[in-house]
Amino acid sequence: MESTVLLMGVDGGGTASRARLTDLDGKVLGEGAAGPANLRFGVEQSFGAVFHATEQCLTAAGLARADVKRIVACLALAGASEPTECRAARDHVHPYAKMLITTDAHAACIGAHDGQDGGVIIVGTGAIGFAQVTFETHRCGGWGFPVSDEGSGAWLGCEALRRVLWAHDQRIPSSEFLTKLFAEFQSDPHKIVHWMTSARPRDFGKFAPLVFDYAARSDPLATALVRLAAGHIDALAIRLLDLGALRLSLVGGLAEKIEPYLAPSVRQNLAPPLADAVTGALALARQEAAVSAKA
Repeated sequence: MESTVLLMGVDGGGTASRARLTDLDGKVLGEGAAGPANLRFGVEQSFGAVFHATEQCLTAAGLARADVKRIVACLALAGASEPTECRAARDHVHPYAKMLITTDAHAACIGAHDGQDGGVIIVGTGAIGFAQVTFETHRCGGWGFPVSDEGSGAWLGCEALRRVLWAHDQRIPSSEFLTKLFAEFQSDPHKIVHWMTSARPRDFGKFAPLVFDYAARSDPLATALVRLAAGHIDALAIRLLDLGALRLSLVGGLAEKIEPYLAPSVRQNLAPPLADAVTGALALARQEAAVSAKA
């Protein structure tokens, strides 16, 4: 591989994507951001976000579009754990010199522990546990909302709306929290039904901050929901610890909000991530470039 090669790491999640472009020495040349890149909801849409973020990186670096052919890219995308979607992504036409597809959880783990053994629990739109222990990788949860991703932002939003409907049916008492959430739909249960027919996980997830806000105000129902979510995250952490991942990092958009609600036995095993998922993706891109150089 020529010394003029560029490296790019992309962290594509269920709500947004981030990209970073560097040279081989690790100097940051440009960064970009775009919409979601969850392969389960469309390979074309995901690559559209990736390509948009790539263009931003090139522009920020003062490079021409043609320079994309110099890039060895690692795309760490949500949904890449699914074999069909992953194959489709690897077969997708791209402009890069080399392209590596992996999961956002894998890249987050590499970044959090500088490539060493450890585990991560991602708590964002979705939720997943991932660990690397003695050269083996382990995945726990994160099979996709609504059948999995318990404790995530999407799960919290869905559970909150479920209770809005319970309160509307007078199965549980209403509250300021539920009234506020119901008002998002003009206090009309049929609007919730219509909305949820085409709603994506990120749409449910946008209500998670409201749940945390009311939990901070000691609202009993919101607090109970957050504690339920924390219990699911505890379960992921305990499984990773059982697998031998003694260093755990909590990452993702809701990590900071949910950490205080986790069990003390889990919190004592948490360590701050050394770097983010984009850094992990860049490390994998560097490995790919080194392999190509030897070929």
